[in-house]
Amino acid sequence: MNDVIRRKIDRATAAQIEGAPGADRGWRLALARAARDAMALDLEFRSMTILRHSLSELLELPPDRALLALLDGPSAGLGLIMLSPAVMSALIEMQTLGRVSDQPPALRKPTRTDAAMVAGVIDRALAGLEDALAEEADLVWGGGFRYASFLEDARPLGLLLEEETYRVLVAEVALASGAKSGQVILALPAVGRGERPAALHSSPADAAGPQFTIALGAQVMEAGSTMDAVIARVTLPIRQVMSLAPGDVLPLAHAAIDAVALETSSGRRISTGRLGQNRGMRALKITEAAPSPRVVATPAQAGTAGPGHEAVVTAPDAEKWRAAG
Repeated sequence: MNDVIRRKIDRATAAQIEGAPGADRGWRLALARAARDAMALDLEFRSMTILRHSLSELLELPPDRALLALLDGPSAGLGLIMLSPAVMSALIEMQTLGRVSDQPPALRKPTRTDAAMVAGVIDRALAGLEDALAEEADLVWGGGFRYASFLEDARPLGLLLEEETYRVLVAEVALASGAKSGQVILALPAVGRGERPAALHSSPADAAGPQFTIALGAQVMEAGSTMDAVIARVTLPIRQVMSLAPGDVLPLAHAAIDAVALETSSGRRISTGRLGQNRGMRALKITEAAPSPRVVATPAQAGTAGPGHEAVVTAPDAEKWRAAG
């Protein structure tokens, strides 16, 4: 009897990991709520399909004169959302006129002003999708994306997007009770780069563990940690430090924006990175993680190690032993 129940649980888990229905339901709900909450606009899905496309196939999808917006996601992943002229026109009209007309959209290319006006709705919809997938396997590839920038046409997409497989959600939507209708196309990397839901991480042994330990671990992992991005360090005599005045120049030897150290408050180097910007803010792109300092013990120190085993201690322990003689 237990084996039968276990097989049923395993089949249910496998179905969840495949995860296709999760993004379908989540995107329908998230986009409709975003239009309603942001501008009191009624948005209804007429059809919805989830496809897998290569980059070359994706480049053939943008509708004529569609608004194209790049999306920034986990692990430097890039996605794309496309709004057909009718959908973009409805969003703009609702914000400028307070209503959606039944007239065909103007024959013009989208502008940066158009993109700025719809960026809030896009971000709200993507955040809603992430919330809807919080406990589903599709969160791995469907969560963590936000509006990044506007593209005037589709030509740079072949250079900006990576050569990989994309999951493409093609939706036919009607706005303002059918006053306007068109396509909303969301394309995200098929290989998930985001966090897996906690429910999929847990094993039967984890589930049987004390709930207090699990809750405490979650709280600890959410605790904040302050990091310092260090471009260079300089050492000066205290006399020179006390005499510093506005206008003095301190030379920074070996300073480079592509070799910035990420350190803890105690000065331990965690990784190195390149200085840049993201969405108008200064940012650090991690390029290399620093290995944990490890020291091989001397034969005297390794006396307790078993035969055929190498005794390894961390650097702080080695310092204590050296201080003790």
